[in-house]
Amino acid sequence: MASNVLRDAHRIVVKVGSSLVTNEGRGLDEAAIEEWSRQLASLVHGEDGSKREVIMVSSGAVAEGMKRLGWATRPKELHELQAAAAVGQMGLVQMYETKLREQNVGSAQVLLTHADLADRERYLNARVTLLTLLQLGVVPVINENDTVVNDEIKFGDNDTLGALVANLVEADALVILTDQKGLYTADPRSNPDAQFVHEAQAGDLALEAMAGGAGSSIGKGGMLTKILAAKRAAGSGASTVIAWGREQDVLLRLTRGEAIGTLLVAPTHKNQARKQWMMDHLQLRGAVTVDEGAARVLRAEGKSLLPIGMTAVEGDFSRGEVIAVRDPQGQELARGLANYASSEARLLCRHASSEIERLLGYTAEPEMVHRDNMVLTAH
Repeated sequence: MASNVLRDAHRIVVKVGSSLVTNEGRGLDEAAIEEWSRQLASLVHGEDGSKREVIMVSSGAVAEGMKRLGWATRPKELHELQAAAAVGQMGLVQMYETKLREQNVGSAQVLLTHADLADRERYLNARVTLLTLLQLGVVPVINENDTVVNDEIKFGDNDTLGALVANLVEADALVILTDQKGLYTADPRSNPDAQFVHEAQAGDLALEAMAGGAGSSIGKGGMLTKILAAKRAAGSGASTVIAWGREQDVLLRLTRGEAIGTLLVAPTHKNQARKQWMMDHLQLRGAVTVDEGAARVLRAEGKSLLPIGMTAVEGDFSRGEVIAVRDPQGQELARGLANYASSEARLLCRHASSEIERLLGYTAEPEMVHRDNMVLTAH
């Protein structure tokens, strides 16, 4: 059921906007960040009986930098925005680190740019780092690296960044905390007939028509950017909740299954979305052939493909690209994401995983294709 989306979510991305983080631009809201950190810690520690993995995408660096520099209005010049971000990021990450540490939770600062997610190698490196942090029980605090980006390569707003991070780590849900209760059919400030939207399907074009309006003077995102972010997150199977960030225990109540804010449900489950994406690849950059034993295990048990079962490599592909897995007769068995480039895979054929570091000088993963990144195409 849709109402169980957050209750059943194991990996959650939470995004908070500038107006919330900085109390409408008056400076970092220590009480609010402390409250969110308490809730994040409760989720990580599993105080409700289920430990969860949580990533925080937080705006606020530019706004905090403006306050520290004594600027009353958001600058328009790029170099001034970058300077404000550099100054403000110091206070922003320090505040999260302090408040999470008080709750016995580790934190990590991660700054991303569009180029990090557009380049496949950097995308995979970011993904592996974030997943490792989550496995260690650490809460990554992510922001756009405003100090080094320009308008042509910006995400545009942190709603978009939140959705891209949800795609990156294959989150179950994206929670966007904002200064509004959720989505209305029209602007409730000017239209008394506006109706609150409790639940809808992410990607429904009717939602975009409802959500006009720009963001605040502090932030950049309006409700439309949140609806578009939900649509983007749904592409990898993550549902989105848009809720008021100052709602008491909002994150804890959402994960208990309480209906708060607007729920935008992804039409496809994340595992189905991922497998459909791999199946839809019409042109594959390469393939690996496996021996009869590996083919039998893949068909019967759907296990990961280890290098020792590979007999040949075709094509020229990079790490992270979708490749075919073929049986000794040349029939396609599966498709999956390669953990090693074709040149490396050729060196690994017929070798045990324990030999990868000796052969390549490093080990990315013990498998050539992990079972979670593979879909069977023939039986």
